[in-house]
Amino acid sequence: MLEKLGESLKGTFERITRAVFVDEKLINELVKDIQRALLQSDVNVKLVFELTKRIKEKALNEKLPPGLSKKEHLIKIVYDELVKFLGEKESRIEIKKKPYKIMLVGLFGNGKTTTAGKLAKYFMKRGYKAALVCLDVWRPAAYEQLLQVGKNINVPVFGDPKEKNALNILKKFEKELKKYDILIYDTAGRDALSKDLIEELNKIGKALDADERLLVIGADVGQAAEKQATAFHEACNVNGVIITKMDGTAKGGGALAACAVTGAKVKFIGVGEKVDDFEHFDPKRFISRLIGMGDIETLLEKAKEAIPEKKAEELGKKLLRGEFNMIDLYEQLQAMSKMGPLSKVIEMIPGFSQIKLPKEALQVQEDKLKKWRFIMDSCTKEELENPEIITGTRIERIAKGSGVPASEVRELLKQYKMAKKMAKMMKGGSIEKMMKKLGGKMPKV
Repeated sequence: MLEKLGESLKGTFERITRAVFVDEKLINELVKDIQRALLQSDVNVKLVFELTKRIKEKALNEKLPPGLSKKEHLIKIVYDELVKFLGEKESRIEIKKKPYKIMLVGLFGNGKTTTAGKLAKYFMKRGYKAALVCLDVWRPAAYEQLLQVGKNINVPVFGDPKEKNALNILKKFEKELKKYDILIYDTAGRDALSKDLIEELNKIGKALDADERLLVIGADVGQAAEKQATAFHEACNVNGVIITKMDGTAKGGGALAACAVTGAKVKFIGVGEKVDDFEHFDPKRFISRLIGMGDIETLLEKAKEAIPEKKAEELGKKLLRGEFNMIDLYEQLQAMSKMGPLSKVIEMIPGFSQIKLPKEALQVQEDKLKKWRFIMDSCTKEELENPEIITGTRIERIAKGSGVPASEVRELLKQYKMAKKMAKMMKGGSIEKMMKKLGGKMPKV
């Protein structure tokens, strides 16, 4: 996400930590760095200068809080102002009644239909029963597209491709839709916010009485996001924004900043093409990740989604008993793959995101994890439960079955033995002895 902006801001924070003195010269240089970084990300010039003016004034005039050094205080000022710049407080959707109705609006090409599926999956992971409703009666094949989206995530889709009145579709499925916790309505778009679109959305809005009216907007529109968000907010009483395509454009910073100055808060961001590449937007977490401080809360959320709590407890108990086999390792690899690309997972780990790992190295590791999953898919249940029996001819058979060299199978077995050794060391508190050998101390609980 916004890779160049992130790198620039990380460089700014590194400059602060490396500085011998915090003086006016350093503050002026930092302000220029931040201005350059934000302007390159297509953020509005006026907003950039207002932000950097506040940073400079606070850095030069604000009294140093007790317990903070000048460097720490300067970092805090920049961080706090960047968070405030993107809306300051998060805006969560709380499901207070059922069915909870979410109406998606927006112009053509911003990804409303794909977002409807991502939103449904997001709430399904949190235990809600969701359904999609097609109210786009103008775009050819709109219903078929939403039907395909629903099929991919196993969510029911309601609509009528022959019907040219959206209100009739609402009446037709009124009773059936009451069975669901969350209803996501995909409405029609236009090339621009026209009078007929406003009228149509207002009619649907009144008939629907939606709990959330969310504007779906592409990050590639940049500064123009402010105009769109304001227009939709005034015309249709939009109370939230979803920004898509955050992974593929340098204009994402412009879209985020532009939406932050409107009355409608950014509630979600789309960070990739896959259905799971979708996140609740929290300015604090977003800036924290962007500047290399990690985002442990989102990481834990993704881990919970990837590994059910019961499974995690079972694995923990097995480790404490010193038990660990290839099935456990396989499940861990499967969980990691569900959490997203390795590069995205690493940027959420505090400290790791500041390590400048080459993209090529991360890609190699990601490819290796995929190969290991192929290898394990070629193993029998007996071999996974008791990997010690995998020798000679079995290695050759597994290598052929998974399409990898025998050396790759041996490397996986070596990694498994290391993991098994660690599991045994954890048994009966011997982890403490290991920590002492490494010169560390066990944390007091």
